[in-house]
Amino acid sequence: MVVTANRRPETQQDKERALVLWFEDVGMSDVSLVGGKNASLGEMIQQLTPKGINVPGGFATTAYAYRYFIQRAGLESKLRKLFADLDVENLSNLRSRGKQARALILNTPFTLELITGITEAYIQLCERNSIDFSYCDRFEGEEREVCKKHNYNVDVAVRSSATAEDLPDASFAGQQETYLNVHDIQGVLEACHKCFASLFTDRAISYRTINGFDHFDVALSVGVQKMVRSDLATSGVMFSIDTETGFEDAALITAAYGLGENVVQGAVNPDEYIVFKPTLDQGFKPILDKRLGSKEIKMVYDMGGSKLTKNVPTTQLERVEYAINDAEIIQLAKWACQIEDHYSKVRNTYTPMDIEWAKDGLTGELYIVQARPETVQSQKTKNVLQTYSLNTAGENVLTTGRSVGEKIGAGVARVILEVTDIDKFQPGEVLVTNKTDPDWEPIMKRASAIVTNQGGRTCHAAIIAREMGIPAIVGCNNATSSIQTGQDVTVSCAEGEQGKVYAGSIPFTVESIELDNLPKTKTQILMNVGDPESAFGLSSLPCDGVGLARLEFIIANHIKIHPLALLRFDELEDSKEKIAIARQTIHYPHKPNFFVDKLSRGIATIAAAFYPKPVIVRMSDFKSNEYANLLGGKQFEPHEENPMLGWRGASRYYDPNYREAFALECQAFKRVRDDMGLTNVIPMIPFCRTPDEGRKVLAEMAENGLVKGENGLQVYVMCELPSNVMLAAEFSEIFDGFSIGSNDLTQLTLGLDRDSSLVSHLFDERNPAVEAMLTMAISVAKLKERKIGICGQAPSDYPEFAEFLVKQGIDSISLNPDTVLKTRLQIAEVEASIN
Repeated sequence: MVVTANRRPETQQDKERALVLWFEDVGMSDVSLVGGKNASLGEMIQQLTPKGINVPGGFATTAYAYRYFIQRAGLESKLRKLFADLDVENLSNLRSRGKQARALILNTPFTLELITGITEAYIQLCERNSIDFSYCDRFEGEEREVCKKHNYNVDVAVRSSATAEDLPDASFAGQQETYLNVHDIQGVLEACHKCFASLFTDRAISYRTINGFDHFDVALSVGVQKMVRSDLATSGVMFSIDTETGFEDAALITAAYGLGENVVQGAVNPDEYIVFKPTLDQGFKPILDKRLGSKEIKMVYDMGGSKLTKNVPTTQLERVEYAINDAEIIQLAKWACQIEDHYSKVRNTYTPMDIEWAKDGLTGELYIVQARPETVQSQKTKNVLQTYSLNTAGENVLTTGRSVGEKIGAGVARVILEVTDIDKFQPGEVLVTNKTDPDWEPIMKRASAIVTNQGGRTCHAAIIAREMGIPAIVGCNNATSSIQTGQDVTVSCAEGEQGKVYAGSIPFTVESIELDNLPKTKTQILMNVGDPESAFGLSSLPCDGVGLARLEFIIANHIKIHPLALLRFDELEDSKEKIAIARQTIHYPHKPNFFVDKLSRGIATIAAAFYPKPVIVRMSDFKSNEYANLLGGKQFEPHEENPMLGWRGASRYYDPNYREAFALECQAFKRVRDDMGLTNVIPMIPFCRTPDEGRKVLAEMAENGLVKGENGLQVYVMCELPSNVMLAAEFSEIFDGFSIGSNDLTQLTLGLDRDSSLVSHLFDERNPAVEAMLTMAISVAKLKERKIGICGQAPSDYPEFAEFLVKQGIDSISLNPDTVLKTRLQIAEVEASIN
């Protein structure tokens, strides 16, 4: 007996003999019947829709329906004969066999039972979506029924979902076809037929052959799902894990205008948003980062045209606006967490998810349209840390874009603009193209690296590169024009989020470090982290938190504007700088908010990476000459003969000429702690010359909502001046802890300018006078029960200096990332010898 859509399955046997199943009748236990994609939709409709997650309804043709079609038509023997001399390494042979296989299926009509099953289900889907047939009431009898039949035209997405019991469902992602904006019964039948044929796309044939699976162990289910009108709004992809570093506590959301295929295929550079999951779950709104994408095109319905969809240019306003608002970002991130939690329980193991979402432009509602397990970071070995580094600095940068992964690749470049030319590609070359889609996969696995003009971190090229362990740089815009075929290039993803393509072949080193069985130390091992973009990656290093994060790095590299130039924008005298600032702050009618937003997100990203471990963030310590180099800075900065010993650190914060700028820093810290829930952040005051200055700074902070002791707020002070050491007992009454700045303390103890090459040979933190200062500071802090650590360069450079500090009983040592492991081992030995 064949079960159709009009007869709901009552038993497992009914399911196994059904041609069509509704999504609500299937779940993750039915992957073998409807494929991973459709089983997942059913699982979410059953389990998560009652919890508030919107998932469009629909139905799926089954694996049984596909096999029924193949067997009734006698296609298996014909296809096996066709593949008898298949050679997937010969692209011409692969194309020929694939084209013939698809034609064979498309030229074989569906059986009457299959046509009936799909038709009945589509009619029911239309009726479920409240079609108004009142206009057919003017007819009677058969004419009335014909009128109704011809007006069953709800627009649907028709998606392929391959299935096999012995293959992971995610392996089939992108190998088969999807058709959007499909209308009426005939359109649905034709799209389903094309999906069946797409089981034999070149890329799918190649994948199965290379992985040693019989083509007929795999069946094809087709999902027919009510379209979400994102052509009138926005859509995108999100991951419940950071796709580059595997950081599990961040959700990455991408968004662009129109239907989601452009984001998936990498045809647009989308917006990107990062949300911190642990404090989101606590009710906070921790949007760690927002990156504006160019979003130059959008896919919309081809109303009245010859195609189902088409791409049109976005407006200039759309390109400079974020595609979704903060409330929508938070809603999507919450759904990502719910979906991840559910699938982790279903699979009985942590399961990060790859999710497609869409916003309906008619209703304004958000929907989840697909969800599958993430298959790259979740399967990496966690106990081995592999790091790539260039042996020499590259000089000639040909292009830059978004890094995919953290590896380096090198080879001869091959620029290919059309998929029809992929047979020119040679193994080991660097693939340079506009964008990729699944048709490119037969050559992508042979590349030493991939570089594309278009795409974001969730595009096809990025996903496949991660799966294959190949370095890739996407969204370069000019890669195909700046790189020439035959040119030796080095593709580096090992220098942060910005990937760089260098001219020439630059030697690089790969280091693998096993993290198992590392010794624990009584002395806390902290890390110096400057760049928020590197924080997620560094969080995998075995450390106890961050001992120094400097605001100067965030201000200089991510803000680039003097805070007073934002506060007094209308008073700016330099017209060129004023225009540059206006462009950079176009989204901010109130310019100071730009400073607070950027600063808070930079701080929050570092804090989130190491949460709930302590993250000590030093408030701004630019010298006046450094501040003057920021946009608009010259107008507000004095000329000082020796800025190193001048108007810096604490002395600025309460000064009438700077205090309103310091207030912006306080607002950023308050937002991080109060709005994002990252209370592990500990602000630290630099270059505080006297206890009285300390009290004035704390008063300024309190006036701006940062009250020491409230909401667990601690405030540390840098111990970097002789006065900090000599008056350590008094400073202990004001602050909660100390962090030794060995550079300035050495400079001021020995009375030399550390920037002067004439006396640089005298600069040495191991000098007995400096060590005496350190001994005194540590002993007083211990006496006063205050935490004391060191965040200067010296412990990273000199193992014997680190050993000296441990013997003095210092609480923590903050190190540069590249020295964390070796110094931990060394300190463990020192502590063992002391005991």
